Amino acid sequence: MRDIITLECTVCKMRNYSTTKNKRKQSGRVEYTKFCPRDNKRTLHKETK
Repeated sequence: MRDIITLECTVCKMRNYSTTKNKRKQSGRVEYTKFCPRDNKRTLHKETK
């Protein structure tokens, strides 16, 4: 039931990370604060298609 998702930085639009999520527990799109190497700081990353 776990899907592989890609996380995209909301500031520079670079797709930096891939992770998994449980579809039963999180039905919507997830958001994490992760480090962006292009911006050199922690920014909000959202799930993409």
